[in-house]
Amino acid sequence: MAHYAFLDENNFVTEVIVGRDEGELDIDWEKYYGDFRGQVCKRTSYNTRNNQHLYGGVPYRGNYAGIGFYYDPNLDAFIPPKPNEQAILDTNTYTWIINN
Repeated sequence: MAHYAFLDENNFVTEVIVGRDEGELDIDWEKYYGDFRGQVCKRTSYNTRNNQHLYGGVPYRGNYAGIGFYYDPNLDAFIPPKPNEQAILDTNTYTWIINN
């Protein structure tokens, strides 16, 4: 079982689904789901938070995608919504730093 995020035209996540694992049937599932829906589709890891894998594995795309998250193609990471204008993105953890 794998998770996939659908993106709008501005790379914001509109939906996350459970789908087939990448190794199943030798199909590119991101492309398959994206073509089927007519949207860009990116795999996301349920076990990745703050650019760390919860069980010691390799983190994937910074964070598990959520609706409203932004997919940054330059970082290849899902970024949570910015909490305020002063917040600064920590590109090591893909979380926002809020300075008082």
